[in-house]
Amino acid sequence: MPQLIELSTFGDPNGKLTVFEKILPGDIKRAFYIYGVPPGEQRAKHGHKKTWNALIPVAGSCRIIVTSKDGEQTFYLNHPAQCLIIQPGDWHIMDEFSSDAILLVLSNEYYDKEDYVYQKP
Repeated sequence: MPQLIELSTFGDPNGKLTVFEKILPGDIKRAFYIYGVPPGEQRAKHGHKKTWNALIPVAGSCRIIVTSKDGEQTFYLNHPAQCLIIQPGDWHIMDEFSSDAILLVLSNEYYDKEDYVYQKP
């Protein structure tokens, strides 16, 4: 089941610092970011058998639609202190990317093509 959380953020007149720690099980083994998505395009359209992902919109905004055993949920990510946790078994689509969107994804597993599930539950 997906979970939207607010990351701890600390600020003073010199700026802000947002912390990501103790959120995914195990270690972070993979990090990547998605950007430059043309208007109307969709990303992801898959789930994972064992991988947990944390999605953080470091710039701009996007929409994430997640289908899990509990139904379908829609999330709008538009602030760098937001973090959407996608668990194993959560099938998801990413779309409605703003032109300046940069979506950071942190994973607790290395890339493994056998871990991907392309059939929507």
